[in-house]
Formats: sequence, structure tokens, C-alpha cells
Amino acid sequence: MKAGADMEIAGKAVCVFVLLTIIKLRRTEGIHRLSADLGHSTVITCPNKTNITMVTWKTSPKAGVQCILAYLIDKNKTEKTNCSDRINWRSRPDWDHALEIQQVVMADEGNYTCEVVNVDGNFHSLYHLTVRVSPRMALYCDDHGNPVCEAETLKPAAEISWVPESNSTLRTDSHDNGTVTVLSRFAAHSTNGRNPTCIVSHATLNETKSIDCSSSHRYLILCIAIVLGFLIIIISVAVMYYLKLNGYRFCHTTKPPDIVPTYSLQDDTVEVEPYTTYVQKENVIYNSVSDLTVRQNLPQGQSPAT
Repeated sequence: MKAGADMEIAGKAVCVFVLLTIIKLRRTEGIHRLSADLGHSTVITCPNKTNITMVTWKTSPKAGVQCILAYLIDKNKTEKTNCSDRINWRSRPDWDHALEIQQVVMADEGNYTCEVVNVDGNFHSLYHLTVRVSPRMALYCDDHGNPVCEAETLKPAAEISWVPESNSTLRTDSHDNGTVTVLSRFAAHSTNGRNPTCIVSHATLNETKSIDCSSSHRYLILCIAIVLGFLIIIISVAVMYYLKLNGYRFCHTTKPPDIVPTYSLQDDTVEVEPYTTYVQKENVIYNSVSDLTVRQNLPQGQSPAT
């Protein structure tokens, strides 16, 4: 009976010794709670220890499989199992043991464990990551001068209403990161002089904004008119330069073509005949006068030589 009691005490002592040894070898700190914004990068640090022989990161996300990153210092070797390209060492693991998650998504939520091994044992640091989704509201004017209200939140989708009331068109888009975007376009024909007001209602967001799109629409029309005016001027100058380059004159008189006069032989004959007749008549008269003069000067009975 006494021997059995001694054995029981000895067994309990061994159990206590083993538990103390395990606690010494596997020192685990408390859970650190972290948060990261959706779509941004975050870094989880691991405590530095001396004489480290191995560093291991283990991720246990809510969705997906476990990811393991390990660095063996004595072999200067890294190992990566079931980890996406977004999850990796922040820098060189031989001197920086921090883990970096790029472009955080909702599936990254969960527990992360950093295990450091040295001559004193194994040291664990536990982290719980929560992904924050900041609700977003935007109110702007589209290209036609119509107010557009947009809200991005976690599911369920936000509700959008307008003041004054409008037969607005509503569009809902779901994203892989667990968020929902709701877009509403104001379609009222008259606002009675009031600026349209968008009201967004959601468990994480309640916001109201107003906007005046009439001035922006007029400004858009003015900008279009100015651009068109410049284009017309540039095109006109280019056309004028092209025509001038090709020898085209905008103002000139047309010189009539030179006409070479044509003369016919008949015209020459007509013009010459009167002169010829006149010369012939003159010659006949001259000869008659000369013959008369010679006869008067000759002695009587002598005839002029022919």
C-alpha cells in the first residue's frame, strides 16, 4: 500500500517535471491582436533572439489552407509551403524575421504564429489579424451633368436614397474581397432650385452629402466650345499653309490668253489693189503730160521718137 502511494507520488513528480520542461522549451507569449486595412499592406514582426537556428511562420486564416514560411540559419535556406505571392518575408530573413502581407484581402483574417528556435528552446509569438473595411461614400457629377452617388461597404449592400425623390437607376456590384458597391444615378427632371442630396444608410455608414452639377455642366460645355474653337483655327491655318505651299493664290486676276492675229491672202490683195490702180493711173497721166511737152518743144515737121 505504501509502495503504491510512493509510485503515485513519483509519477506526479515526473509529470510536473515534464510539464515544466515543456513550458521551458516552448515559451509562448500572449496573443497580440492586429488589424489591417483592406487592400493595403501590413507587417507582422517576430521577436529577436540570440543564437537562432530556425525561424518559422505559420498562418491559419479563416479561409484557405495553412501557409508555412521557414528559414534554416545553419543552411541559409528558406522554405515556403502553400503560401501565395502576397505573403513573404519583409526582407532578408537572415537579419529580418518580419512577415509582410501585401494587398490584404478578407481571407487573410486569422491567426499567425512566429516560432523562433535557439539553444534555450522554442519561442512562440501568436497574432490574430483582423481585416478592416472602411466604408466609403462618393458623390460626383457624370459627363452629362447628372449627380451620381456611390457607396462601398461590407455585405449587405448599403441603401441609397435622394432628396428630392428621384427615379434613380441603381446598380450593385459584388467583389471578391467581400465588399459591395452600390451606385445610384439621380434622374429627376426638376429639383425646384435645390441641390440634390444623397443619403447612404448602412450598419457601418450613415452619411449625407449634397452636390450642384449645374455649374459643372456649364463649365464642361464651355471647355468643349473652347477646344472646338482651337481645333477650327488650327485646321484653317493648316489648310491655308498647305494651299500656299502648293502655289495656290487666294486673290489673282486671270490674264486673257494672247491672240495672234491671222491674215488671209485675200485681205492683202484687197488692200494692195487700190494702190496699184492708183499708181497705174498716175503713170498714164505722167506719160501723157510728158509726150505733150516734148511735142511742143520739137521743130515743126519732126515727130518725137518712140
